[in-house]
Amino acid sequence: MPEPVLDVRNLCRSFGTVRAVDDVSFTLPAGGSLGIVGESGSGKTTTARIVVGLDRADAGEVLVGGRAGTGRARGRTERLARAREVQMVFQDPYLSLDPRTSVEAVLRETLRLHVPGTDHARRIRELLDQVGLGGRAAEALPRQLSGGQRQRVAIARALAVQPAVLVLDEAVAALDVSVQAQVLNLLADIRERTGVGYLFITHDLGVVRCVTDEVVVMRHGRIVESGPTAQVLDDPQHAYTRLLLESVPRPGWDPDRIAAARRALEERPAGRPAP
Repeated sequence: MPEPVLDVRNLCRSFGTVRAVDDVSFTLPAGGSLGIVGESGSGKTTTARIVVGLDRADAGEVLVGGRAGTGRARGRTERLARAREVQMVFQDPYLSLDPRTSVEAVLRETLRLHVPGTDHARRIRELLDQVGLGGRAAEALPRQLSGGQRQRVAIARALAVQPAVLVLDEAVAALDVSVQAQVLNLLADIRERTGVGYLFITHDLGVVRCVTDEVVVMRHGRIVESGPTAQVLDDPQHAYTRLLLESVPRPGWDPDRIAAARRALEERPAGRPAP
């Protein structure tokens, strides 16, 4: 068996008395797509931030390509090397793009920092084509682009360094449904062409079903269920997973029944097996 591109082992992270991440483990195969789902406060985003290196675990480790990705990087060279292995795309690209900087300048700066000595002009054209933006977008400022176009720029910037893993934190949550579908199709095409692994952080079970091979369900910092996406979503074994699925509005949806099920679930400890 080849080594997974991402191997997360027994991660723990506390903030005061709150255990935000509690003994979380999972693997992502090369070219695979794994979803981490849960409501706000489930620990999914903290887990993602530890994987990327934006936060530090109290215990546990993250291996990228078999190499340790936790602990303090020693110097600029090591920090850049880690950044090239794992890149992150956030929910709101407008906040991560300099409003005064053109798309071309954003990509050129990333390439200058991580991939010096290459033909940056050619690579920028390749990246814009890869995410479905033509050369005309190169001179645009973020405010001149739509939300979907800005997210494509953010994806292009992340792909510029050819990472092994792309972490997408609610990356389509702020987009209209039709634009969501376009970006998700784009991501599927990119994974097929490049072999990059995806770690999707989301509360949207529709996104999970559409673009992931496996899924991890988190509640109160712990994993309560995991497995192949279709299996978990079609035949959930844990009450919390069933609650997430039943909470999606549809014909005949009864919010009072959902609220009662949530109250009953909250009365049980997070780690107690579901009936």
